[in-house]
Amino acid sequence: MLMTKPVVLVTGGADGIGRATAALFASRGYRVIIADLQGAEDAALALGPGHSGHRLDVTDEPAVCALASGLERIDVLVNNAGIGDSHLPSVEQDLETFRKVLDVHLAGAFLMARECGRRMIAQRSGAIVNLSSIAGVVGLPRRNAYGAAKAGVAMMTRSLAAEWAGSGVRVNAVAPGYARTALVEKLVAAGRIDLDAIKNRVPQGRLIDPEEIAEAIWFLASPAASAITGVTLSVDAGWAAFGDFGDAS
Repeated sequence: MLMTKPVVLVTGGADGIGRATAALFASRGYRVIIADLQGAEDAALALGPGHSGHRLDVTDEPAVCALASGLERIDVLVNNAGIGDSHLPSVEQDLETFRKVLDVHLAGAFLMARECGRRMIAQRSGAIVNLSSIAGVVGLPRRNAYGAAKAGVAMMTRSLAAEWAGSGVRVNAVAPGYARTALVEKLVAAGRIDLDAIKNRVPQGRLIDPEEIAEAIWFLASPAASAITGVTLSVDAGWAAFGDFGDAS
């Protein structure tokens, strides 16, 4: 029966990495709950019967609490919800936008982890996978809020992992590089990202497919990673490993 299947909740699951992750978990026997500001119900419907979608702003504490409290159980949380940042020169960045990026990527991830963590601790089992980024590992000019938020996600991952390990809850993160998503395509079209320069900078010389990141998320959430907690796994085609001058590929 569907109700006996393990349950995964994917925030930002209607598009990009989140959608690929939701599809992967569904294909491997999970009941998927997609939470997103838009498109959640349609994305869940596309997965087939038994899955569900909920409109959710991860910065809305009462809404996050209501969604989590209504779950019968939660086996995996994938904290993927996010927004783009301004890419403006730092002296032109406004505080409101800075705070909004921090709220969605960091505070929102905390709220989801806190509320789902309550259920997992009560179950004495569960896995949380947070989405960090290469922007939380290396400095990207103009991306102050995004980089700070993603570095914060990596540190919060370690903190929660250390606190909850004894309760049977594992907490890990993945740090993707530039992926082939609709958001990246929009940034390329707007001239904010130089696709050729990115490919030259990456040792493997390519963008990452969302499905590749989903596989890393699956691994960290699976029993195969039962002794792994508190790590941030780079899925970046070698970006963070490259430290030489000139092009990497």
